[in-house]
Amino acid sequence: QVQLVESGGGLVQAGGSLRLSCVASGLIFNWYTMGWFRQAPGKEREFVAAINTSGSRTYYADSVKGRFTISRDNAKNTVYLQMNSLKPEDTAVYYCAADQGIATTSSLRDYDYWGQGTQVTVSS
Repeated sequence: QVQLVESGGGLVQAGGSLRLSCVASGLIFNWYTMGWFRQAPGKEREFVAAINTSGSRTYYADSVKGRFTISRDNAKNTVYLQMNSLKPEDTAVYYCAADQGIATTSSLRDYDYWGQGTQVTVSS
C-alpha cells in the first residue's frame, strides 16, 4: 500500500521560512517523479514544484520561483520543499504527489498517488 506522509507545516510570519517533508512508502521511490501542490480555501489545487527521479531536474510555478526549492533524498524515500520569503498568499494545504513517469509535470492528473496534506499559514 502506497503512503505519502507530509510534515513540516505550521504558522509563520511573512518573510519567514518553512521546510516541508514527504516520506514515501510502498513504492520504489526512485522510479517516481515527485511533486508538490497546494490548495487554498475556495480555490483549486495548483502546482508548486516537481523534481525528476534522480533529482537532476526541477520545475517550479512562476509564483514560487526563486523562493521555493524542491529536493529529494532517494536513500530516505523523502522529498522536501524549502520555502523562503513566505507571503500570506502562500497560505494553503500543501500536498506531495508521486508520478510514475520520467518527465517533471505540473498536471495534477499525471500524478498517481497523493498525501493527506499539511497546512501552511503565513500571517501578515
